[in-house]
Amino acid sequence: MDQISDDSVYLQVGAVPRGKPTPIFLDLFCRSLIILCTFLSVILSSVAVCDGHWMLAGRRMFGLWYFCSLEEEEQGSQSFKASSNCTRHLEEAGVDGLGVGLAVCRSVITLAVVSAIFGLELLVMSQVSEGRDSSQRWTLGARLVLLAGVMAAGGVATFVLLLRASATLLGFTLTFWCQFTATFLFFLSGMAAQHIQHIEPLLPFSGHPEKV
Repeated sequence: MDQISDDSVYLQVGAVPRGKPTPIFLDLFCRSLIILCTFLSVILSSVAVCDGHWMLAGRRMFGLWYFCSLEEEEQGSQSFKASSNCTRHLEEAGVDGLGVGLAVCRSVITLAVVSAIFGLELLVMSQVSEGRDSSQRWTLGARLVLLAGVMAAGGVATFVLLLRASATLLGFTLTFWCQFTATFLFFLSGMAAQHIQHIEPLLPFSGHPEKV
């Protein structure tokens, strides 16, 4: 008697998919860039607020903290130097509401720097934690950085609107452009940090033939 053996038949449906490596390096690289941009933004904004010399209009220097009148150097050159009559009474600049407006401006930008610092701390802490805590810290840090961008933009817009009568593109100083750059980087880092959470990693797929 012949013995008939029932062998199992394996059929492959479709092409055999190839495994793709998990982009751990890409994810880590993007998050590191976000943290680095946020760190640079905090440095730039801190320098801009502490220095405070944001605009030069004729022989007047407008700052976040004080107002200075400039005098021409004795050599007769076109360069100017600050005289010793700088004052914190910003009303003496002759601009209506300048004192109150700049107080609001520097307060908002200072709060933006504080928000960015806490956001940066949460972004860094999320990289040394795991699971749900890591995701929550990253999300909260991204929101704080984005909030810093909104507040910094409000402070810069307030400064420009207060001095719009004397403002010129070449009159803004380097520290003003530092704050402008920091504001842009706050927005960029915050939006990138929120967007990266919605990118699903490409997990490797190992194809197994279906058994019939």
